[in-house]
Formats: sequence, C-alpha cells, structure tokens
Amino acid sequence: MNPHESRAGVPGALAPSVAVESELPPTVAANDMHKVSARYIWLMVLAQFGVFVAFITPLAISLAIRVNQLAPGNQEFLGYITGAGALVVMLTSPFLGMASDRTRTRIGRRRPFMIAGTLLGVLSLLVMAYAPNVLILGAGWILAQLGWGQVLSNLQISTADRLPESQRGKVAGLTGFSTQIAPVFGVVIAGGFAADPLLLFMIPGAVGVALVALFVLFIHEADSRGMIFAETLTPATMLRKYIYNPRQYPDFSWNWLGRFLFYFGLTLNTTFTAFFFASRMGIPVEQVGGIIAALGGAGVLATTAGALGGGFLSDRLKRRRAFVLVGGIFMASGMVTMAFSADLALLIAGSLMTSVGIGMFAAVDQALLLDVLPEKSTDAGRFMGITGFATSIPQSAAPLIAPIFLAIGATGGQKNYTLLFLVAAGFVLLGGAVIMRIRSVR
Repeated sequence: MNPHESRAGVPGALAPSVAVESELPPTVAANDMHKVSARYIWLMVLAQFGVFVAFITPLAISLAIRVNQLAPGNQEFLGYITGAGALVVMLTSPFLGMASDRTRTRIGRRRPFMIAGTLLGVLSLLVMAYAPNVLILGAGWILAQLGWGQVLSNLQISTADRLPESQRGKVAGLTGFSTQIAPVFGVVIAGGFAADPLLLFMIPGAVGVALVALFVLFIHEADSRGMIFAETLTPATMLRKYIYNPRQYPDFSWNWLGRFLFYFGLTLNTTFTAFFFASRMGIPVEQVGGIIAALGGAGVLATTAGALGGGFLSDRLKRRRAFVLVGGIFMASGMVTMAFSADLALLIAGSLMTSVGIGMFAAVDQALLLDVLPEKSTDAGRFMGITGFATSIPQSAAPLIAPIFLAIGATGGQKNYTLLFLVAAGFVLLGGAVIMRIRSVR
C-alpha cells in the first residue's frame, strides 16, 4: 500500500496489476492511517455491489414472486419472512462482530468471515429457489441474512480498519452508489427469469460470488495470529459486550438513533414495493419487475448525484450532518410524492427524489459512522455489529407493523399504501433531524 497515493477516488487510477495488497497491522491507530490505494477502493465497491445483487434482489422482487407462487393472495407473508430474517441478524450480529475482531488466522480477521458467509449465502439461494412452502422459503431468507450479511458486515468493518478520515466520504459515496444501483441490476436479471425459480436466485448469486472473490483474493490482511487481547472472549464477556453505555459515546448513540429512524422508514417504504407498484399500475405482481427496473434505471443518475455528490462534498467541505439531513428531506419528499401518485409521471418523480435522498443519506451517514465509531483499533467489529441493530431492528419490526397501516381505512380488498408511505416519510425525516444532535463532527 502506497501511503503517498492521492488518486484513490479516480476510477482510471485502478492499477491493472493483479498483485495483492496487504493492510496495516490491526494495532495501527486510526489517526495514523495512510490513504488506501485505488485497487482497494474499487474492489471494495465491486464486492459490495456483488453482495447487494445477490442479497437484495430477493428482497426487491424474487421473494415477492416466490411468495405469490407459494401462497397467492397472502402478501403479508413477505413481511413475516423479512422480519424473521432481520430478527435473527439482530440477535447474532454483535457476537459475530466480536468473533471477527478476535479471529486469529494467517489470512487475517475479516476474510475468513467473507469466505464462510459467501458459501452460506449460496446455500441460502438454493434453499429459496427450491422451497416447497413459505416456511422453507423463510428459512432460506434467514440463511441469506446470516451468510451475505456477514460478507457485507466484514467488508464494512474493513473500511473501519483501514480508511483515513479524508477518504471516508468518497468511499462511502462510491459504495453507496454501487449498492443502490445493484438492486436495479438484480431486478433486471430477475425479471428475465421470473418463471425459473433456480435462475431467479442463482444468477444474481453468481455475480455476488465472483465479485466478493476478487476482493478476498487481491486485498490481503495482516496475519492476525499474533494478536493479544487483555480479556478472554467467553460467553459471559460476549454478553457484557453486547451492550454499551450510550453516555460514554453520545455521538455514536445519536448516529445510531438517526440511522434507526431512517431505516425504519426505508423498510416501511421498500418491503412492499412490488405490491405497491402492482396496485397503482393495475397489473399482476409477476409483471412488476420490468416497471421497477425501468423506474430504478431512471433513478441511477439521481442516486449518483446523492451518493457521490454527498460523499465527495462532505469530505471536501468537512461537513457530514447537513448532507445527512438534506438526504432525509429529499427522501421524505419522494415518499410523499409516491404516496399520492395516481399515474406513472408522479411515480417517476417520487422515485427520483427518493433515489437522491437514499444515496445522500446512506453514503454520508456511513462516513459519519466511521468518524464517531468507538474503539476502532480493537472493537470495530463489535461496534459495527451494534450499529447493525439500527438496521436489523427496523428490518424486523417494520414489516410486522406495516400491515397495520395497510389495513387502516382499506376497503374492497385494497391496501392503504398512501398511509404507509406517509408514515415512512415521517420516520426518514426524523432520522435526518436526529443526526444534527452530533457534536464532534460538523
């Protein structure tokens, strides 16, 4: 790794060499970090893109198609499946994060979890593809959350291990952009294989395997076998580390709460997207994939503007909070527009506004998280796991609560998507406002 490299944010700077790159030892302090190379940045972007293609495509469209095949007319089952998966992740993420921090292997702390997670992720896709009923489909989604979730988690922990403050915004912007367009890419693929359950899941999965493999093969970590910890990791120790004192790290806590509110609103908005579009457009849910892909494709430029613009500008201006708030405002406005949409034009307008907001909020808040993350050199995995609660709890609770809003005032078998989207907009806007309580970062 070249400490003097300054072109890390330039796509053309990715060296054609296939030589591997090693990280600094885990004991290097955060403020002593050198800039990472362009190779690291772009392989990180590609790996996260691949995980989201494999992992979020089922959430965006494939699960809805399979639920409709296995239990027609029972849309609420989709919420139960996604909620159960998120609940399992919520209970396991901090433990797995602590295990990653303490892993001693020749290939480092993070890569073993990426490898194991990818293998489990592939298995989960096979289970969902061949599921004979909704219960097995749900079990497959839980495996997907555990497998692909661990790959994504350890990729993000790697950025906490290695990124200096001056690169956090731009890297978060690039990965944020890639993970927002990944579901669109995945939906396009899935839309072409809606009639074949195996290809519906495994083609996106193959993309994920290939791109994660590139990162694992060519981005090396320091040998962690010599690491020494003052405290032995026992079940009792892990339970104590499962929680922390919010007063000890107030800014981390405000970021956690803001992220929780944002993802609660986002989950309310996205879980029933396929059914929402089918309802508004008056078409079967199996035909929604093409429409969602078209609208998502139109939102790529908007997501680019939000993620890259917000990420790069937050580094240049050394300000994070304002960009997070603006992202929440854009997304809430888009949700409200979609809530009252009666034609394709308004759906497109709302989708574009939402894309800008998601890109800006997610990217800049990820950089902000790295700024306020406690104990980076020793417990990055632990606190990233605790941060995971801010997304896993909403992913678990919101789909279970959403049917309540869908049922209020619903008549003639229709669902109240308008109310659901308005409630989602309120949570997102509040999440952006809470971030303004952070004091150590501008």
